[in-house]
Amino acid sequence: MNEFYQILLLFAVGSVTGIINVIAGGGSSLSLPVLIFLGLDPSTANGTNRVGILTQSISAVKSFKDENHFELMQSLKISLLTLPGAILGAIAAVKIDDALFQKILGFVLILVALSMVFPKINITDSVSSEKLDWKITIAMLFVGFYGGFIQVGVGFVIMAALHYLMKLTLVKVNMHKVFVTLVFTIPALIIFIVASKINWFLGLSLATGNAFGGWWAAKLTVKKGDKLIKFVLVLVVIFMALKLLNLF
Repeated sequence: MNEFYQILLLFAVGSVTGIINVIAGGGSSLSLPVLIFLGLDPSTANGTNRVGILTQSISAVKSFKDENHFELMQSLKISLLTLPGAILGAIAAVKIDDALFQKILGFVLILVALSMVFPKINITDSVSSEKLDWKITIAMLFVGFYGGFIQVGVGFVIMAALHYLMKLTLVKVNMHKVFVTLVFTIPALIIFIVASKINWFLGLSLATGNAFGGWWAAKLTVKKGDKLIKFVLVLVVIFMALKLLNLF
């Protein structure tokens, strides 16, 4: 595939990924396999994907702010809890053996695909809590490590933590989620850059789509992503996971 078609493909994939990530989660289960099929090893694909996640998060935060959904101090407090885990997770990701990481990624992709088949968490309006107790602290440390290590599906974990532990509405959950993702992605991306695990051409091509998708997703209402996209995504993820696990 020549570079022009790679740019078009990655812009399209990035756009879909950005929309899914901001509205729900799991979008990286589409972008990561595409990067691998374009020739990147799993570890470099993991790092390259972070370029798109960063631009998507910046774009989504800006869009939420434009829509008057922005609580800087609360988002920052939640986000800072993820930093130690994110640094450790990213270091583990760049040091792990590629073959082992490929197997871990394969299993994670299968779990993400299965999570899309079963009913999602029904997040409804509830009385929110501004308190950051020990439970949310532990949850965000785990979010940081998981996000720094593999990223795929971390949006689901953030949504569950903020809903069940802080009782936030869906709009606030997504508003904080994109900010949290932005913050923990910065140190993780730096670690991948230092480890030379970034393909900048593919990463920036993907990033333009991610930014576009993230911006539009933040403008949308709290409805779920398109069912057809989810259906296709599940099929792609299952196929890629089986391929990564050398099952065919």
